[in-house]
Order: sequence, then structure tokens, then C-alpha cells
Amino acid sequence: MGRKPEGKAENLLKNLGKKLDQIVEDLKGVADDPRYKDRVEELKRNGEKLKNEFDEFKEKHKDVFDGVEESFEKAGEEIKKTFDNTFKKGEKK
Repeated sequence: MGRKPEGKAENLLKNLGKKLDQIVEDLKGVADDPRYKDRVEELKRNGEKLKNEFDEFKEKHKDVFDGVEESFEKAGEEIKKTFDNTFKKGEKK
């Protein structure tokens, strides 16, 4: 009894993983490459600027973010309860 043949999704994900591994390998040296040094520095500055702007926005609208966070926590708790109840029912059968 050998291994089952790969399904289409399994093959697709395996190939995607290989391509992602290659992209990661290709990107490892980019930050040190003089051809990209200026662009990498610009992206770092832009990233820091966006982070600061988001932090300011978040602070300015703290009440909204607090409400959203609370809603997400409640929704997460409800989802957990639902899963717990579903799997407890399944165990009894």
C-alpha cells in the first residue's frame, strides 16, 4: 500500500511553497545590494511614517478603536462557545 496520489490542491500548494521559498531566497540579499539600497531606505522611512500616522489616527479615534476591540473580543468569545458546544455535543454521540 503506497501513498495516495497527490490531489490538485496539494500539488498546487506544494508548487506555491517552492516558489515562495525561492522568492524569500532571492530577497535575502536585496537589502545589501547597492542597486536597491536607496529604495530600501525609502521603504523603511515610508513604513515608519505610516506607522506614526496610524498611531496618531488610532489615538485620535481611541473610542472607536476601543469599541471595535471590545466587539472583536465578544465575537471571539461567542465563536469559542459555539465551537466548544458543537464539539461537546459530538462527543456525546
